Amino acid sequence: MALSLYEATVPQFLQILPGVMANLDRAEAWAKERGLSDAEILGKRLAPDMHPLASQFRWAAQHSAGAIRSVFAGIIRPDQTPPPEDFATLRGILTDALSYVQGVDANALEAVRDKEVNLEYAGAVRLRFSGTGCLVSFALPNFYFHTSMAYAILRNLGLEIGKADFIGAVQTKQIA
Repeated sequence: MALSLYEATVPQFLQILPGVMANLDRAEAWAKERGLSDAEILGKRLAPDMHPLASQFRWAAQHSAGAIRSVFAGIIRPDQTPPPEDFATLRGILTDALSYVQGVDANALEAVRDKEVNLEYAGAVRLRFSGTGCLVSFALPNFYFHTSMAYAILRNLGLEIGKADFIGAVQTKQIA
């Protein structure tokens, strides 16, 4: 049996998002211990030309729940607004994303696997996808990229987090 669009995406989002949220909490506690403001930490980046930590967290939500919403709607319009500068707002964004992904109906997602999805940027269609292509070749790689960058920025700052804090609960086979 072929892997469904749901199986190819939703479990991966559900595996990684809780760790992303836990790392956000760790970052907030770490900043408070050091007397640093939310904006100070959330503005950190690995290189001058990359997006800040706050963007990495927000894009984790956008490339999981936001991508699924976009497939259902048939359109992706990337959020180009400045990222939040506080942990509470980012926590709300990630909580909403996790809640949405937890409620995705597998049959409804499978029904849009061939639906056309257009990525619009600056008012023009830039990319055309199928629902499957959008989630598997665009959203998943971006999701992993941004969650990895958030992890890397936090590690670079000195947070004591490890690989298990990123990977979360892996999907294992139950052997009788």
